[in-house]
Amino acid sequence: MASSTSIANLTQEWQESLLRWHLSYFLIPTTVITLATLLANPVLLACIFLSRALRQETRYLLLANTLAADTLFLLLNLATVICNAAWVQMPELVCELITAATVALYTCVIFTITLMVVDTYAAVRWPLRYHNLLSPGRTHCILLGVWLLAAIYPLSLMIITEVERENPRETLAVCLVLISLGFLQVKNIGAINIHFFVAALFCAVVISFCYIRLYMVTRTQGIWRSRFSRARVTLLVHGVLLLLYFSPGVVFILELSLFQKTNISLDLRVWICTVNMCVFMLLPRALAPYLYGLRYREISDSLMHCLWQYSLILLWSAGHEKNACRLRFEMFAYSLLSCDK
Repeated sequence: MASSTSIANLTQEWQESLLRWHLSYFLIPTTVITLATLLANPVLLACIFLSRALRQETRYLLLANTLAADTLFLLLNLATVICNAAWVQMPELVCELITAATVALYTCVIFTITLMVVDTYAAVRWPLRYHNLLSPGRTHCILLGVWLLAAIYPLSLMIITEVERENPRETLAVCLVLISLGFLQVKNIGAINIHFFVAALFCAVVISFCYIRLYMVTRTQGIWRSRFSRARVTLLVHGVLLLLYFSPGVVFILELSLFQKTNISLDLRVWICTVNMCVFMLLPRALAPYLYGLRYREISDSLMHCLWQYSLILLWSAGHEKNACRLRFEMFAYSLLSCDK
């Protein structure tokens, strides 16, 4: 399919399918989930970066990196969904930039949550050497490497596309990562799918190894005996979040592999892509600040401390305003008495 039509024609057909099935209404859950997440992420980021103690902890730096990448991903995704729902014609170069940024942000989050599991394993496995192994300075270098590693592949694809471009750039009816990468995959058969599959498999193997080793190291310490112990609940929460983070990526890989199949209707592709983009990819990002962030006692305490200080400032401001009003009233009454005299 992709080889027999231009990207502009395909996006036009995609837009017609969106209009026929009224899929622009998926903008509503996208907006609600994004706004709910954007209410929590900046608050947690402020709590982490305003606290010197939290800034020195590797796990909180990793969490902050995840929340920051999620926030950028949500803003970019919301802007894309709004443009597609409003039938905004987008230049192909702008769509390529959005595609590269979206892939880089999603990959960065997957790499970071993998590092969060590795960090937990290192803290339990080598408690005495942990702070030397993962000092704040070393963590900053690791995070910089994560961003570079996540961005290098989509940027390389974009540069190669521009260098090898034969046809003039077109204006697209809709901008979707699936369509952009799907057309690139026609020229590089299987390369993109293999890249994403290997990256996802590597992260899944690392996470599974760390959790299995954690259980083997800690099973004699009694923390797993209670059915509702903190260790079991934490493992369940992290497992659910990891599943929610990885599942949309697996669905996307399947979409890419089916992109060139002509025996699958376009309407089915549009439905799967829309639900994955507007719901499945947003759910873990909406749950992460509440399940990851607020479960840390230090972050909860820091948040309560910030709210308490903010309430004191409001009370102090209200008290000063009340005193100012009373002073202005007394001065006005005094001026009236002076005039009578």
